[in-house]
Amino acid sequence: MAGPLIHLHDVSFSYGPDRPVLAGCDFQLAPGERVGLIGANGSGKTTLLHLIVGLLRPESGRIEAFGAPRGRQTDFHEVRCRAGLLFQDADDQLFCPTVAEDIAFGPLNLGKSQHEARHIVGQTLELLGLAGYEDRITYRLSGGEKRLVALATILAMQPDVLLLDEPTAGLDDHYSARIAEIFIGLPQAMLIVSHDRQFLAHTATRLLRLDAGRLEPA
Repeated sequence: MAGPLIHLHDVSFSYGPDRPVLAGCDFQLAPGERVGLIGANGSGKTTLLHLIVGLLRPESGRIEAFGAPRGRQTDFHEVRCRAGLLFQDADDQLFCPTVAEDIAFGPLNLGKSQHEARHIVGQTLELLGLAGYEDRITYRLSGGEKRLVALATILAMQPDVLLLDEPTAGLDDHYSARIAEIFIGLPQAMLIVSHDRQFLAHTATRLLRLDAGRLEPA
């Protein structure tokens, strides 16, 4: 599509009178971009991701996604199908008994057959270096393994945009490097929240800082 995939116009948000977060924030994500987002803890990085998919509503300003304005909850149904959000805590993303069930959940809801979903599960696990994890019990995985499976649930949906909240949290250097290479090879546009400057230096095509409620080049 022509124009940005995600466009925030003068968006403001707070969690109350004493907790302002965003103050007239502007942002555009173009096709193929991988934008890294840094900022202090509590600066609003996660809030920004949640606003894009409609989990939170802005107090003022306008959100456009995939060429259309998004205001009501029904407007965000398409956004959540086309923009995959990786939560900061993997336990918020994983709710099925096994790894395969968690990864297949999204494709099945998109109308894929059981056979197609199984194929997607295998491909996605192979991509992330987790081949053979299909029958593993999700809650028994290590923190790093849960992080990778949570990422797999997003990639299996084949979204147009990836919104990634600390994708390397809990991963060792080997897996962080693998994730970086995977991201570089993916066609999707990405907004990557991370404290790992080395990871962002390797993966991001543009780096922004969220400070005092506004985005600025980092």
